[in-house]
Amino acid sequence: MQVLVFDTVKEASQKAYDVFKEALNNGSKVFGLATGSTPETLYDIMVQSDIDFTQSASINLDEYYGLAGDHPQSYNYFMNEHLFNKKPFRANYLPDGKNTDSANEVERYNQIIADNPIDLQLLGIGGNGHIGFNEPGTDFNERTQLVDLAPETIEANKRFFESANDVPSKAYSMGIASILESKTILLLAFGEGKAEAVKGMVEGPVTNDLPASALQNHDNVIVIVDKAAASLLSK
Repeated sequence: MQVLVFDTVKEASQKAYDVFKEALNNGSKVFGLATGSTPETLYDIMVQSDIDFTQSASINLDEYYGLAGDHPQSYNYFMNEHLFNKKPFRANYLPDGKNTDSANEVERYNQIIADNPIDLQLLGIGGNGHIGFNEPGTDFNERTQLVDLAPETIEANKRFFESANDVPSKAYSMGIASILESKTILLLAFGEGKAEAVKGMVEGPVTNDLPASALQNHDNVIVIVDKAAASLLSK
C-alpha cells in the first residue's frame, strides 16, 4: 500500500488525476468511480482537462435504494452533473435504485462487473471505515448487495437532504470481493474526520469492523490523503 500525503485537497486531487491519466495512457479501459464530496475536486480537474474517456467504460460503486436516476440526490444524477455530461464515456454503469427486485439487480450488476473487469477503482472512505456502502461487519467475500446503511452513514449524508429522515436507509453497493478484484485501487481521504479510519486502514489489523482494512490484502493500492487525514499515521 502506497500512501501519499499532500498539503491541500487540490494538490492531492491533482495527483489522483495524474494516476487516472497514466492508467488511461497505459491502456486501462474500465474505471470504477465513486461519489460524495471527496472526489468532486478530482472530477473538476478532469472536466477542465483534455482527458478522453470516450473509449472507456465506468462502473460506479453504489446507488441509493428507492431513488430514481433523475432524483437530485441520486448518485446517477451526481455523476451526470459532475462528470458524465462534460466528459462522456463509451458506457456508464450504475446500480438501478428503482429496481425493487434486489436479487435481480444484484445479479445484473455482478454480471456487469464480470463482463467489464475494472482496471482502476476510485474509492473514498467513511468515518466508520466503510468503502462503497460496505458498512462495518460486512463479509469480505460479498459482491453486490442491498445493504442497510449504518446510522453514522445516514448522519454523515443528511447534509445532502432536507433532514436525516429523507436519507434512504438502504443502498445497492459493489461488494468488497468485487472491489479487491480491481487491478489498481486508488483511495482518497481528506480532513480530520477521516484520520482515524485512515489509520485503521493503513496500520490497523485486517478486520470486518473496519471494511477498508481489507485493502491491505490487495497488491496495488494507492492512498492519497491530505495532512489532516494523515494526522494519526505513525509513519
